[in-house]
Amino acid sequence: MGKVKDLGRIQRVNLREVWPHEASDFSPWLADHIEDLGASLGMELELQSLEQPVGAFSLDLFAREVGTNRNVIVENQLEPTNHDHLGKLLTYAAGCDSNVIVWIAREFRDEHRQALDWLNQHTDEDTEFFGVLIEVWTIDESRPAPNFMPVIAPNQWQREAVRNVRGRNISPRRLQYQSFFQDLIDVLRERNFTTASKGQPQNWYSFASGFGQRLQFGANFGQGKIARVELYIDAPDKEWNKEFFDRMLAQREYIESKLRSKLEWERLDSRRACRVAVVRPGSIDDEQTELREIRDWMVEQLLDFKQTLAPILSEMLIEQDSDDA
Repeated sequence: MGKVKDLGRIQRVNLREVWPHEASDFSPWLADHIEDLGASLGMELELQSLEQPVGAFSLDLFAREVGTNRNVIVENQLEPTNHDHLGKLLTYAAGCDSNVIVWIAREFRDEHRQALDWLNQHTDEDTEFFGVLIEVWTIDESRPAPNFMPVIAPNQWQREAVRNVRGRNISPRRLQYQSFFQDLIDVLRERNFTTASKGQPQNWYSFASGFGQRLQFGANFGQGKIARVELYIDAPDKEWNKEFFDRMLAQREYIESKLRSKLEWERLDSRRACRVAVVRPGSIDDEQTELREIRDWMVEQLLDFKQTLAPILSEMLIEQDSDDA
């Protein structure tokens, strides 16, 4: 028998030694690490605001699930859960019209676990409550390492049963879309492109570009039996979107040469957003072998978009934000 190597000793760290104050220390840190929280929940999250006003109160973090555009609220507590924060959580959920409600705490009391479980069982299938433990560990003299551990989550089997009882079964076509995008997401997660884990019954899915909500990557099926991978330009300001699109269009030849693809340039003047896309024939009604080809094509195009466009977009954003200042 071989000699057992010396092993390190793992120790839990007092959260207050790392973040003395929730509002001034932990919340800003979490805002910078929102992707890590999303990964623990199987979502791709993008921060919208820190200390979001809700009436006379202030929500810790307001975020968005990139793939579905659902609103996500996060309430922090570096102590055991209490009734005060449960009340705030429900107030913020209503005030922000949220679909995903996340409560982060050092410890969840039994009555608050039961409350979140009850809410997951009795709210509609589009609303999800999560309870997440925040822990910090060291091994020997290592740097402290934070860890998010979801301990309360929606029971998807229960949700499916409720949906069936209510007669709100998903149509066969929407189930086809869900199956296709679930397969796409699973492959992209293996390629470290996304942390998303759940496909949706819709003909599109969006992914974070690394540049915030203004710029998103997407894959979808469009009218005319086409499959599309795109950069979607959708800041709240329509004029900003059109200006950024025009800035990209001025470099059309260079961008297309870098991507090695002929792109579709859609300014969409009647709409707020703009689109730059690569397309190919494809429909959700195609045979499985063709759908696998479309999936593989989307994977490679999305990876190429992210790798090739990232430095170009970064430079353009700096220029435009500087011009607007």
